Amino acid sequence: LLGEPSHAGMVDWLKQIRAGLPVPPTAIIMISAHWEESVPTVQAGASPPLLYDYYGFPEETYHLDYAPTGAPILASRVQDLLGANGIKSAKDATRGYDHGVFVPLMFMVPDADIPVIQVSLVKSLDAREHIRLGEALAPLRDEGILIVGSGMQSFHNMRGFSAQGYSELGRTASAAFDAWLLETVRLPQAERDERLASWAQTAPEARKAHPREEHLLPLMVCAGAAGRSNAIVALQTQIMGTTASGYIFTDKPVDADTDAETC
Repeated sequence: LLGEPSHAGMVDWLKQIRAGLPVPPTAIIMISAHWEESVPTVQAGASPPLLYDYYGFPEETYHLDYAPTGAPILASRVQDLLGANGIKSAKDATRGYDHGVFVPLMFMVPDADIPVIQVSLVKSLDAREHIRLGEALAPLRDEGILIVGSGMQSFHNMRGFSAQGYSELGRTASAAFDAWLLETVRLPQAERDERLASWAQTAPEARKAHPREEHLLPLMVCAGAAGRSNAIVALQTQIMGTTASGYIFTDKPVDADTDAETC
């Protein structure tokens, strides 16, 4: 939105996602890095406002306008699925869309013509708990619902980002962690989920890439929802001197030719 040059590859990818979906989604569930509650909490308002949950940005960023409808009936369906899987949950009818929701959607769905609800992370930040949350949401994929994890899964350490395009910490830690993620998401379900669950103990440069894991956990939810689906590496780029990738889980066969070109 601000025209920062290193974000151009990611922005171009976001703009193409909708056209590449096999069927138009009837609604979108967003898992953002910027909402945590004691239990998974489902946004249930009919017309959620925007939350300008950032500071130090140009004045125009506090007047952005994006207004999809909410989906209270879908919110109830999400709660039913969580309960059926033994997961306690809550609803929040006043919660607005944080920037982890409305910023990517302004590129993905610029006309705001698809209903959107948000599901929170859990304050425990436990990876297995978030994979299990995704598993509970999995039936929604067969109901035409698009589940989107919004974070920075390859790297989110503010000390490693560089407006000048180079930081030794950002360069080395993001590259190592991103390579591990790329290998991990392509594994069969059981092995993939076990590696993701133990990421902090097994991934190279784990805590340099993610001192706190809230920007990684949306991927855990999506992996849980994916089940046996295959992962396509849909984006590989550089953002402010760090390696960044994006993934799409699909039921289509995957080979090297289906992965994205580096941008």
